[in-house]
Amino acid sequence: MADLRKLPNLSALRAFEAAARNDSFSRAAEEIYVTPGAISHQIRTLEQELGVQLFMRHGKRITITAQGQRFAATIRKSLNEIALAAEALKLDAKQKRLTVSALSSFAARWLAPRLWKFIDLHPDTEVVLQSSNHLNDLEREPIDVGLRYGLGNYPGLIVEKLMDDFYYPVASPHYRDGKLPKTPQELEQCSLLRMDTESSWLPWFEAAGVDLVEPTGGLLIEDASMLLRSASDGLGIALTRHAIALQEIASGELVRLFDVVARCPLSYYFACTKEAMDKPQVQAFHRWLTAEVRAFKAQSEWPGEPGA
Repeated sequence: MADLRKLPNLSALRAFEAAARNDSFSRAAEEIYVTPGAISHQIRTLEQELGVQLFMRHGKRITITAQGQRFAATIRKSLNEIALAAEALKLDAKQKRLTVSALSSFAARWLAPRLWKFIDLHPDTEVVLQSSNHLNDLEREPIDVGLRYGLGNYPGLIVEKLMDDFYYPVASPHYRDGKLPKTPQELEQCSLLRMDTESSWLPWFEAAGVDLVEPTGGLLIEDASMLLRSASDGLGIALTRHAIALQEIASGELVRLFDVVARCPLSYYFACTKEAMDKPQVQAFHRWLTAEVRAFKAQSEWPGEPGA
């Protein structure tokens, strides 16, 4: 093995290779952002160190010598290997990135407050959390994991059910000056907030054993977070999912009404492509997420069957 301590100056080698490839000191200078004079000086120093003339000078024109051509080819091969190794390192670093897409309400109210735990366990992984209410194409978009709220029918993907969810009514403790309904039947006299993208109130009415009709008119809200904010502001009673309402319930902004739940027709799923599942950071996230779901269900008084 050669003594690397005797290696010529690397800046001079790079300058020489650029000049040989461009057949010009000026174009080499433009390529590596130095002056033509600096290129000429580095190459003269290199020639003196090697004891070999690398270029013939004809005024401002240059002609590479036969020895210079052979030396340039060797340097070019070595620099190319260095460039490839650097790109491989960049790719390894990029592969430490984890991109997760989730329903906006689930991302903001369940996942984001917990992600710091995963980041603490894996500080070398950059996590990108995307919130979206439309179904991302995991095979075409640069997304590693999709946390989906649906029926679980996602052809071509690795799919695992994370958890079900449940509906129940919540209200601000100050709604109607604190005179909250004491029975489900009293909801008939209340303002019931609605979401056009969620299931209706009717399954919960049925679980509660009351004969009430689907509310119409009034405020129709499209976002689950906005629905909870409207309920917290005392605008009415919201039918919310258990997994996304616990922050407001824990803080006292909202109170759960009654002990009746209705199972949501949709569930939460982990989904990714086979290629993504081969990534170590996706495997680590999957392990962490399933453990976090188990802990959440154990700690949050997870509802039982409808009517429980």
